[in-house]
Amino acid sequence: MTIEGSIALEAAPEIPSGLSTKRPVRTRADPDETRARILEVAEEHFRRIGYHKTSMADIASALGMSVANVYRFFPSRDAINEAICERVVNKVADIALAIAQKNAPAMEKLEQLLMAVHRHNKMTLAKQKHVHDLIVAALRENWPVIKAHLERMVTIYEAIIREGIEAREFEVENAAEAARAIKSAFMPYFHPILIEHCAQLGEDTEAGLRSQIRFILKALGATAAPEGVCRAT
Repeated sequence: MTIEGSIALEAAPEIPSGLSTKRPVRTRADPDETRARILEVAEEHFRRIGYHKTSMADIASALGMSVANVYRFFPSRDAINEAICERVVNKVADIALAIAQKNAPAMEKLEQLLMAVHRHNKMTLAKQKHVHDLIVAALRENWPVIKAHLERMVTIYEAIIREGIEAREFEVENAAEAARAIKSAFMPYFHPILIEHCAQLGEDTEAGLRSQIRFILKALGATAAPEGVCRAT
């Protein structure tokens, strides 16, 4: 066999028509997934060392990304702060919504909701101080996410009040107005700064909260509270 024939035998097989010789291109990560991952890492840092001490470089390093790449998904550090704050307050609203959707009397649901939100916020102060500090900053600086959260909570209150009116548990004419009154009446028991102040003074906030619930139920026209209402421990 000639040298030329040997080379011909060892040559690579012919590529079938229609197939590309290019290497497959790696599919890029979904932008929404990347954003979610950035927020997960940022929130972990916020909870561990606080949002003030967490830098964009810390977040990028934990993700194996450059800071410039992180900025492709969030235009500023403030945008990340607000997104984390939104995740935190959404958990509160989700607690409230889950209670509002229960198959139970409106009076009972309202009492459970108010107690649950207070206890959640108080627990955040006790066990997740860095998260508590983030919410305090958001309130002081009037972040839009806080306004949206408060509006969502008022909507949940209103839905429960309307149920109570339909079931003849409550006797109020304007459910929306009553819901806004509840927001104002329970601010001392939900606002993180006020909760922290009461904790520093050693005040029994739940005793005051139960009294406030009794007052608001009476204001709503409730004549007989179900067993257990205003008696939570």
